[in-house]
Amino acid sequence: MPVVRSSDGTTHEIHGARFVSYANSRTGSRELRAWRGEIPAGTKAPAHTVSREEVFHLLTGELLITLDGRTERVTAGDTVIVTAGATFAVENPADRTAASWVTTTVGLTAEMADGTRLAPPWAD
Repeated sequence: MPVVRSSDGTTHEIHGARFVSYANSRTGSRELRAWRGEIPAGTKAPAHTVSREEVFHLLTGELLITLDGRTERVTAGDTVIVTAGATFAVENPADRTAASWVTTTVGLTAEMADGTRLAPPWAD
């Protein structure tokens, strides 16, 4: 039985947020990728267009999520379905770090507004 311990997560930091990857090729996941996101207070991550569907579940805190130009306030326990091809942005206007859990499939890439394509290492 594959068990990934919390200490086995691989941490990456980008755009002011921290991503801790748990389900990836290194830990034995063949089809899915999953990570914990930590979005500090005051963080405003740039908009990006995703190539694969993501399920974004907010564990703690409160965020402003913009999906294809529409902004919603989400709170702990809310889940956002980000469809493939959607443009997605996250902002934490609160005074404490928010934590999320994100699941997607192998091959996720994100295209930034300037056309730069990023293959996030936490979603290998």
